[in-house]
Amino acid sequence: MDSLIKVADWFDRPSRAIGKIGSWFILPLIAIIMFDVITRKIDFFRIMLAEANIYWFNPNIFQDSQWHLHAILMFTSFGFGYLMNSHVRVDIFRELLAKRKQAWVEITGLTLMAIPYLLIITYFSYRFVALSFGQGEGSESLTGIGMRYIIKSVMVLGFLSLLSALLATWLRLFVFLFGNEDQKIRAADVITVFAHQAEEIETVVKGDGSTGGGASNA
Repeated sequence: MDSLIKVADWFDRPSRAIGKIGSWFILPLIAIIMFDVITRKIDFFRIMLAEANIYWFNPNIFQDSQWHLHAILMFTSFGFGYLMNSHVRVDIFRELLAKRKQAWVEITGLTLMAIPYLLIITYFSYRFVALSFGQGEGSESLTGIGMRYIIKSVMVLGFLSLLSALLATWLRLFVFLFGNEDQKIRAADVITVFAHQAEEIETVVKGDGSTGGGASNA
């Protein structure tokens, strides 16, 4: 079980690294959006750039670069977002279960749905990029950013990052369910998929919460 924890940590690292590196692309995205708005809405800058006739300073380049940077931000955040449990969850019943039952729900979902789906979609996204490369796909605009397959390859990177995060979580959940007490604690310390509502509800029902106590004293 100790070796599984080490393997989980190994799968964990690339997802976190990709997510943190990808997050920095928000800065050029903000800069490009601001520059694009200024040069389109202020006549002085718009006329000046039009007269300069610089290839990289045209509206189509700005529009393409914004879409590209949005794609990088989205796909590189997949794995890191799952590890931090910051993605959207529609928990109606799972959040009321004990941690062990939550772990069974999560590991079952990963085994039967999430991991198989990621394997399939990663394969087809690779074919998607290969087709784009084979066709020499470029921008729909003549003055846009070419080599569209480069930005499309980020899609494969994002799915691989998410798959790595899912495998790390699956291994930690397995250790949490079947390891000894020390191993369970070590695994639970880094698992973020557990909902805490069940513990809060149990506390309120027992009357241990400070809110409930204050109300009864009043």
